[in-house]
Amino acid sequence: MADEPLVLGIETSCDETGVGIVRGTTLLADAVASSVDEHARFGGVVPEVASRAHLEAMVPTIQRALKDAGITAKDLDGISVTAGPGLAGALLVGVSAAKAYAYALGKPLYGVNHLASHICVDQLEHGSLPEPTMALLVSGGHSSLLLSTDITSDVRPLGATIDDAAGEAFDKIARVLNLGFPGGPVIDRYAKEGDPAAIAFPRGLTGPRDPAYDFSFSGLKTSVARWIEARRAEGEDVPVRDVSASFQEAVVDVLTRKAVRACKDEGVDHLMIGGGVAANSRLRALAEERCERAGIRLRVPRPGLCTDNGAMVAALGAEMVARNRQPSSWDLSADSSLPVTEPHVPGHHHHDHVHEVSKENLYS
Repeated sequence: MADEPLVLGIETSCDETGVGIVRGTTLLADAVASSVDEHARFGGVVPEVASRAHLEAMVPTIQRALKDAGITAKDLDGISVTAGPGLAGALLVGVSAAKAYAYALGKPLYGVNHLASHICVDQLEHGSLPEPTMALLVSGGHSSLLLSTDITSDVRPLGATIDDAAGEAFDKIARVLNLGFPGGPVIDRYAKEGDPAAIAFPRGLTGPRDPAYDFSFSGLKTSVARWIEARRAEGEDVPVRDVSASFQEAVVDVLTRKAVRACKDEGVDHLMIGGGVAANSRLRALAEERCERAGIRLRVPRPGLCTDNGAMVAALGAEMVARNRQPSSWDLSADSSLPVTEPHVPGHHHHDHVHEVSKENLYS
């Protein structure tokens, strides 16, 4: 349909410069420049390195996306950008670029929420999101259970991680096992050849008095690290495959168990899983199994759309335009701890006055 909104989305919350272009719920381009190799030698993401990499990658990545989509910047109906949560310096690069493009092109600007974007991206693969949708978001920085009745205005957090997010736990255990960074994909690979029941690692926050939907992985992480250290102290080989499989099972068991329980408690028959850790093959398989048993429809975007990308930001931006949400104002700023209850940051004034804004305000 020609009248579906055409939106370019910019994502710079961590170490990937993502630029996506979406028409309605159709993905036209998804360009990514990753600085993950530059961080690997530090064993984690270094904010200053990330910000510099975003600066260098921004314009070429936007140009590549426009070329891939076969459109020019003038064709766009709006620009959306991750305004938070994320690394402050990295977010700022994206927000500044989005403002500059929106201002130069005279298009509305939408500052959107990173977590809401992770939910919305599923529209690009499986069509419009059912309302309400239960979402389990699992990434390097977050593990959250969210209930969304309208992805542009109403996202309610039911539970979240109270210490280490699942992705962080994967990275830390990979480091203890000397498997490198990032830890998710490499542990997934080793776990395929291991026995998930080999070692009984703890399932965090699953007791009768524990909060039903919150997650905790720091006890698990400590327990796995201690188990490995004890083996090494005895001079024994560490069974990397079994440790990987047993650790991974402890994480995905808790994630899927709590997500299915939330669906039942809230009477929601759809579960969407997103975020970087949703690319994990065991998480997908166990979720599929448990949802089927509970009569819940599972939606998981393909792995490339689960990790941080510009397409998800464009998808949410297109939904904002389609539902006539108010654009953000020119004094939009990056908010490293933007709450998920704010799917987007609306403006104080209407965007019809775009050309009256003085150039000074743009950079203040």
